[in-house]
Amino acid sequence: MTTRPETPVSENPATPATPSAADAADSAAAPADSAVTPADDGQHGPFRALPPWLARSLAANETWTAGVLFLLVAYFSIAAPGKFLTVYDITQIATNAAIYLVLGVGMTFVVIVAGIDLSVGSVLVLSAVLAGEYTLHHGGAASGWGTIAVSTLIALGTGLAWGALQGVLVAAAKVPPLIVTLGGFGAALGLAQIITGGQDPADTASGTLQRDIGFGKLFGQVPWLVVIAVGTAVVFGLVLAHTRFGRYTYAIGSNPEAARRSGIAVGRHLVKVYALIGLLAGLGAMMWLAYFGTTSIAGHSTDNLKVITAVVLGGASLFGGRGSVLGTVIGVFIPAVLTTGLIVIGVQQYWQDVAIGVVLVLAVYVDQIRRNGRDPG
Repeated sequence: MTTRPETPVSENPATPATPSAADAADSAAAPADSAVTPADDGQHGPFRALPPWLARSLAANETWTAGVLFLLVAYFSIAAPGKFLTVYDITQIATNAAIYLVLGVGMTFVVIVAGIDLSVGSVLVLSAVLAGEYTLHHGGAASGWGTIAVSTLIALGTGLAWGALQGVLVAAAKVPPLIVTLGGFGAALGLAQIITGGQDPADTASGTLQRDIGFGKLFGQVPWLVVIAVGTAVVFGLVLAHTRFGRYTYAIGSNPEAARRSGIAVGRHLVKVYALIGLLAGLGAMMWLAYFGTTSIAGHSTDNLKVITAVVLGGASLFGGRGSVLGTVIGVFIPAVLTTGLIVIGVQQYWQDVAIGVVLVLAVYVDQIRRNGRDPG
């Protein structure tokens, strides 16, 4: 039995592989120009009597997710007046969420193509270990910006290479992404433990990096980690919503065979998507080193679950073809606000994970009801 080879797509938009391939691909992925798909346009549901722009906004996943976040903030503000949402709380919530937001941006692309990446926390650890080992042998805590620049390239390159390798296994070897990334989870963590002997070595983070980036603030107000996270979200949010790369991502997640027939090199694109999340895991590794000053080898076993939770809370579909970076941004802050609020009102720590799990299940359930209401078939 033979399989139809993928049709290559020229990198130059002016010279598509066939006269109509690029145009057909753009047409197949047209819904990606908005976080709201045609089924969500609001004109076929309870908002059909409203003006089109308002109906579209109210039907968007991001609007509903933002509503959940607003309700949480309102509840904790009433339950603990003057104690919740102080300037300190806001700063801490944003700083703690920054690394998960960077990872979540990459996971958004992966989930939209109907993939999954369980290795993201281990890739972060491996990237941090290799970058930290370079720093350790080139000045340690006393190293300057030259060492920081090289260690950053090492972290980014490690994540990029690992992600691309997993992408090749998914796209070319046809191994299910769940299996590939589950294996990658163990392999990356194992390599990190082999390199370090299972211990977090000292002096793996530059004091300059920690002082200027980890604890530094733009204009003395906004933590640099938050600036980096927001910048990453903005850049890749625009890429997802307004570029051909983003349209291809949605098209593949919606219908990979239709995308292939329209001229999209599906396999090549999948490799790029998995390479992207690896690259952002490398960036997350440097942010972690900057803030915590250590590789924290044993501290990232649940990063994948936290990031996937944020992406799903943000409205992305695990079946592919649906999601947005804006939704992920909101989704990242729901668990962060929930955890902080429960601490403020004195709820026992063990109940926090229970509450986050309940919110996740309810969010998905409500979204399913909403979708079924719009499309009974």
